[in-house]
Amino acid sequence: MHLKRGCGSPSGTQDACYRTSSLVPGDSVETNILKAGQRVGSASTRRSPRLRLQVPVFVRGTDASGAEFIELTKTLNISANGACITSAHILRPDQLVHLTIPAPSPASSSLMPSETPPIVARVLRQESMGDMRLFGLEFLRSLE
Repeated sequence: MHLKRGCGSPSGTQDACYRTSSLVPGDSVETNILKAGQRVGSASTRRSPRLRLQVPVFVRGTDASGAEFIELTKTLNISANGACITSAHILRPDQLVHLTIPAPSPASSSLMPSETPPIVARVLRQESMGDMRLFGLEFLRSLE
């Protein structure tokens, strides 16, 4: 997860910088997109490539106060083994959440499901960006 306010990188290379809008009105995030072949960091070892892709998802779980919730939010990036999402709720490390991806309404066929089967994920870490909370999730079963 490489989010920051500026458009330059600490190594002196210039990353492409995009301002993206949140599903929460009034919130936006600047994300740096790495150039092809550029590494996030030498200590970063990933089991699968991370795609900087915003996908709408429903997150269902229990927040830190014990209240159950369901929230429509989005991914900031996703891989076969996990995702980074935004959430207005406070989640605890190691807690499980369920993600579902809403499908577009079927135009011509009722054979299309209205959403994906739930993807169970474990919260690995949290980072705050102003009023927005970002959560690193690990899928219990790989999407591959």
